[in-house]
Amino acid sequence: MPVSISLTDEEQRLASSYARIHSISLDEAFKQAFFERLEDEYDLQIAREALEEYERDGRKSRPIEELWQECGL
Repeated sequence: MPVSISLTDEEQRLASSYARIHSISLDEAFKQAFFERLEDEYDLQIAREALEEYERDGRKSRPIEELWQECGL
């Protein structure tokens, strides 16, 4: 599915320079950036939901030093 975006001249120069430096097409540069951001946002949302569930279950974290001390490390 073709998608188009409008860029200022400066944005076009910056994006083209980035693509050239990484030896990829401008299309591929935008595609990679978009999906990397999408994945990061998804991972962040999953982490937030996991933390909420952890806290809702009444669990609490503690400093790693306490665990090390218990294990004699």
